[in-house]
Amino acid sequence: MADLSVKVGDISLQNPVMPASGCFAIEYQEALDLSRLGALVIKSVSPKSRAGNPTPRVAETHGGMLNSIGIPSKGLDYYRREVLPAYTAFGTPVVVSISADTVDEFADACAEMSLPEVAVIEANISCPNLEADGMAFAMSPDTTYKVVSAIRGRTKHPFWVKLTPNASNIAAVAKAAEEAGADAIVMGNTILGMAIDVRTRKPKLGNVMGGLSGPAIKPIALRLVHQCYRAVRVPIIGCGGISSAEDAIEFMLAGASAVQVGTASFLDPGIMSKIIAGLEAYCVEMGVSHLRELTGQVKLDRQLTDRWLRFAQQSG
Repeated sequence: MADLSVKVGDISLQNPVMPASGCFAIEYQEALDLSRLGALVIKSVSPKSRAGNPTPRVAETHGGMLNSIGIPSKGLDYYRREVLPAYTAFGTPVVVSISADTVDEFADACAEMSLPEVAVIEANISCPNLEADGMAFAMSPDTTYKVVSAIRGRTKHPFWVKLTPNASNIAAVAKAAEEAGADAIVMGNTILGMAIDVRTRKPKLGNVMGGLSGPAIKPIALRLVHQCYRAVRVPIIGCGGISSAEDAIEFMLAGASAVQVGTASFLDPGIMSKIIAGLEAYCVEMGVSHLRELTGQVKLDRQLTDRWLRFAQQSG
């Protein structure tokens, strides 16, 4: 049998497959064995209670879906008491995703959730920053550094930083997160999009715009992972349109140490188990003894790649 184990910083995972935050709930235990996953990433929680965005919140698109959920939350106390305990019974590392509106709220929330039963804090800094007119923290290196360093100053817990694909210079943002103390980077989140009902002439989402996910964004997400891999030394968790073992392997070859699966689980709740089985089969077929050795092993013409990446960074 192939060794599927990977390391993300100091965290050891039995395999690189985990759910993406917001695309997973405890009810998935009815469709797959949660003890087989690399980690369990819970839906983001915010310090303040909030209802989320107006309906409709989801719209199908070609090759994916748009969503504008708005991260509804009942606060940290409810989360610790009513949500978290159900996920800690499987012997699988639990990742708590935090969303917040300000730097101080992020730091305080991450400190409060740095609990023994929590393996990793995932700081979702791709959410709006109320101190910067609603622009996501991860849109710029400066705001990224500010929030990540504030979190690092309040906790010694392992923490990953979830970036946004909507940033103009992703390499600079990733580097800022690394320099500020992030243990790993989750690349990334949904891409801002919109859809209109041509009969009613109204937006298909109640919030007008939302995040595009699914296979349609995979080539973009793969490129972003590769750019981050070339810019930083901390591990990267790839996310965006992964629905098969081959997709997961592509992300690892591009530079990811692990992957998160999102929209595909809505279509097939058991997809993560199938991806893990597919990774085992791939390793046997290709003679790969240790899956982790695939990370960053895409074969490139270095001169052409360096020239292209410089162009991408300069063009924003």
